Amino acid sequence: MNNEKNKTSDHLANERTFLAWLRTSVALMGFGFILVKFSVFLKQISLLNAEKHIIHSQKEYSGLTGLILVATGVLILILSYLNYRKTQKKIAENIFVGNNSLILTVTILIVCISIFLIAYFFNNL
Repeated sequence: MNNEKNKTSDHLANERTFLAWLRTSVALMGFGFILVKFSVFLKQISLLNAEKHIIHSQKEYSGLTGLILVATGVLILILSYLNYRKTQKKIAENIFVGNNSLILTVTILIVCISIFLIAYFFNNL
């Protein structure tokens, strides 16, 4: 009975972890979507003000940054689901060992995006 309780607790913890990764990916995709929409807004403003060349370069970087964030969110979602399924199987087989590869991959992705965003913001000061 105690072993079943531990497995239930482990499965629920696994689901909570997956949901946390899901929230992270949705937040990244949402932020990326906002940047893409901001890019469209800048393009419309530039067309209205006939200053296409000044704002055009900024628009391209905002749109590109937004697309990168959305793609990263999708990648994190896929990786987290695969990790969830792998952990679920290990819990059922009672051979669970921690998985650091997802955490390392996501950390590297977020650091790369952060460096890109810092460079983007620094160039637009």
